[in-house]
Amino acid sequence: MSSQSIPPDDKSNDAGYKRPPAASRFKKGRSGNCAGRPRGRASEAPYEAVLGQMVDIREDGLSRRVTATEALLLVMMKKSLEKGGTIARKFLAAIEKNKYRAGTAQDLGFIIRVSLTPGSVTLALQYLRMAKQLDPFRETGRMAIEPWLVESALGNLVRVLSPAEQRTIMKATRTPHRVKWPEWWSAFP
Repeated sequence: MSSQSIPPDDKSNDAGYKRPPAASRFKKGRSGNCAGRPRGRASEAPYEAVLGQMVDIREDGLSRRVTATEALLLVMMKKSLEKGGTIARKFLAAIEKNKYRAGTAQDLGFIIRVSLTPGSVTLALQYLRMAKQLDPFRETGRMAIEPWLVESALGNLVRVLSPAEQRTIMKATRTPHRVKWPEWWSAFP
């Protein structure tokens, strides 16, 4: 029995069952995934993918669309007020750690404080049609006062308002061109 030897230059006989052509094989020392799986990647939670999604929440019969981060913070705030702040502190520390590690932290330079009080007047003003909420998806959104209410309030004033106060009232009025302004009024739309 004689064994046949394959010439080293002939690559056509090299392909076959479980032997892909030499041109499409991986080169030695190189793989298809050059970077590989980063160390510790499997143990981390996908904060950015999950917390960036938009979700619908319902509060007091009104539904609004918020980010998952905002919804989670609302739930955490509610639970921490009921049971104590340990849960909230741990969770916020984990979020801050992830932000700084990922390099996505933004230094605001100021503190934003939002006070949530039960029985807010927003719904009452809307039901009585005294004001209209300009952003219906936020409970704490800016409100604009209806023209009839501005006329009624100006009729009950005992003093003349300064021009700065007049401009403030103009900005807070929903449709200032419909208001019948008093004779002493100087800041017209």
